Amino acid sequence: MHPDLEKLMALQLHDVEAKRLRDEMVALPKMVSGLETKLKAVQGQRAVIIDLMAKEELLRRKQELDVKDYQAKIAKVRKQMDMATTTVQVTAFEHEIAFAQGEISKVEDAELESMERTEALEAQKKLADEAVESAEKTLERERVRAAETIALDQTALAAVEAKRAAERAEIGEDALSRYDRIAKAKGTAVSEAVNQKCSACQMMLRPQRWNDLRDRSNESEMMTCDSCARLLYYDPARDAPQRKTVPVESIAASIIRSL
Repeated sequence: MHPDLEKLMALQLHDVEAKRLRDEMVALPKMVSGLETKLKAVQGQRAVIIDLMAKEELLRRKQELDVKDYQAKIAKVRKQMDMATTTVQVTAFEHEIAFAQGEISKVEDAELESMERTEALEAQKKLADEAVESAEKTLERERVRAAETIALDQTALAAVEAKRAAERAEIGEDALSRYDRIAKAKGTAVSEAVNQKCSACQMMLRPQRWNDLRDRSNESEMMTCDSCARLLYYDPARDAPQRKTVPVESIAASIIRSL
């Protein structure tokens, strides 16, 4: 293996972890913002329900006043009817009373419908209250968790960046430049070759390149995948016979253990 390749493998582990930490620190505020939006939405739904309930209450108050007006009118007409002197007058007063009674019946029916709507709205409000309470608790919990996680991530990122800087200082300029160029284009620059395939792009390697990669004496150059251009490494522990008494540690595992 090329002397810089193992260092590049370690550097990539640091780079991947640094990216994960940065992505998490960006994602968490967005997640909290999404929860705030959700809370505002359920609060808005509850506000609409409360507004509809208030309108129904005003409607019933008006209906109650209408009923009282019709009842007062009936009482007045009855007094007038008591003083009537002709059949025509009595009939006219009776028609007025019947009309007013009919209107009272209509208003009372409408009032009953309003009460039924209010009952349904009260059930909806109860659900909305529960939704708001749940959203508020979730937002508060996730806001605290996000703040704590971001603080931990910032500390972890500072440590990772220090390791990255130390690792980069030990890598040759040409190898580092090559690594940076590939990582910028592909996201990652180093890939393990397993079963004659690049594990990053899953494309097969040419037999000769595969053999050259497996040749432990070949340390003069860093080989790349013909398909994705990532730097390739081969882990002999993948092919080495596994003895129960002496487990073989992979290259990647040894790098992680040494970090």
